[in-house]
Amino acid sequence: MKPGSIHPISSLIREANRIFFDMGFTFAEGPLLETEWYNFDALNVPKDHPARDMQDTFFIKDEPGMVLRTHTSPVQVRYMEAQMKKGILPPYRVIVPGKVFRNEATDMTHEAEFFQIEGLVVSDDTTLGHMKWSINHFLQKLFDGIEVETRYRPSFFPFVEPGLEVDMRLTGKNVPEKLQGRWVEMMGAGMVHPNVLKNAGVDPSKYRGFAFGMGLDRLAILRWSIDDIRLMHSADLRFINQF
Repeated sequence: MKPGSIHPISSLIREANRIFFDMGFTFAEGPLLETEWYNFDALNVPKDHPARDMQDTFFIKDEPGMVLRTHTSPVQVRYMEAQMKKGILPPYRVIVPGKVFRNEATDMTHEAEFFQIEGLVVSDDTTLGHMKWSINHFLQKLFDGIEVETRYRPSFFPFVEPGLEVDMRLTGKNVPEKLQGRWVEMMGAGMVHPNVLKNAGVDPSKYRGFAFGMGLDRLAILRWSIDDIRLMHSADLRFINQF
């Protein structure tokens, strides 16, 4: 009997967990059905922020105040809150892979459900330099054998300050032609906003941290030159069996 194949997302989650484990990160997870508090308020997202708009968020009709999580960031607050309740103070290093949902039209590069991976580090001396090293190290390990360049651009996210967009460029012999030398936006990142630490029960006058979040589906598309993101969730064995 032919053995089964591992879905590319499952393969990426395993590999990412291994890379981050070697950097001292632990695995964490949270619920797919989330409260508005953890999904928005605790993450310093204002009540009138566009992310709360019905165009982006799946609100639960019969359960007011509940949403399908739009990102893995709520686990940041849940994890820190749980540690503080146990009396466990920072440092924290945690990685959070999981499914998220956005109320948007699907096409070759967008899906209503997809996977993200979230990273969080909190300590008394965390810096942007630590964040850049961690992201660069992860991408270089993931694309082993290919030269990876990164660039960091100022951006805005309510839950980090300063906020950055991270772009990646692959160079060398083993890069697919359509990606050769092309900058691709990979993730949002930045220093954890003091309000987020405070909402999780962590004293922002003593501790600081960085966080980042990236789409695993996009990583898989780049890693294996997949043409259509919708194939990831098609349950088509002809696609899965290629991996």
